[in-house]
Amino acid sequence: MQTARVYSHLNGQEHILVHEPNLWVEIAAVIEAVDASACKAKMAEDNSRQERVLYSPKQLNRSFARELRARGWKAPRTGPWATADHGPTSKRTWMPSEDPEPEIEAAGAVAIASYNQTDFVKERIAIEVQFGKYSFVAYDMFVKHMAFFIGDKIDVGIEILPMKGLQGEMSSGVPYYERGLYDLLRQGRGVPAVPLVVIGVVP
Repeated sequence: MQTARVYSHLNGQEHILVHEPNLWVEIAAVIEAVDASACKAKMAEDNSRQERVLYSPKQLNRSFARELRARGWKAPRTGPWATADHGPTSKRTWMPSEDPEPEIEAAGAVAIASYNQTDFVKERIAIEVQFGKYSFVAYDMFVKHMAFFIGDKIDVGIEILPMKGLQGEMSSGVPYYERGLYDLLRQGRGVPAVPLVVIGVVP
């Protein structure tokens, strides 16, 4: 595959180029190593009832995962505790602890175990490869990357998306770079308050 477009939010790409330039080279190598043609397996019927071979989102995801794991990228979790009470929840959001449950319950609230998990992290850079549902892109950028950034686990989040042309050759509901970029830009320059890099890829 190839990188078609890159958008840097809050100097996310610049941070990587300055502090982890080798990782930027590695990410480019991962994208180039994914053989999109080998992931053309999904059958569909068009309006003329003729079958078409489409790119399989699951196979593309697996290919990216294989290349990233081979280079030492991990899938960590961060385990927040939630509660219906605003006070303890707000306090725990900004003061992470290994075991905040007793503190929450001491405040008279019920502690609910929860977690966030990102696809891949290495040297404080997180990557989400999103060939799933379009709604997951906003969740990645505004929840996952933000949670790891606020929790001081990462410095930059990366979102890898298909360009619209590739998305048109995949199953319905798949996100695409152009829409992800629009959704990000319409929030304003400072939102979300986490450095991001959005990468659009093509076969």
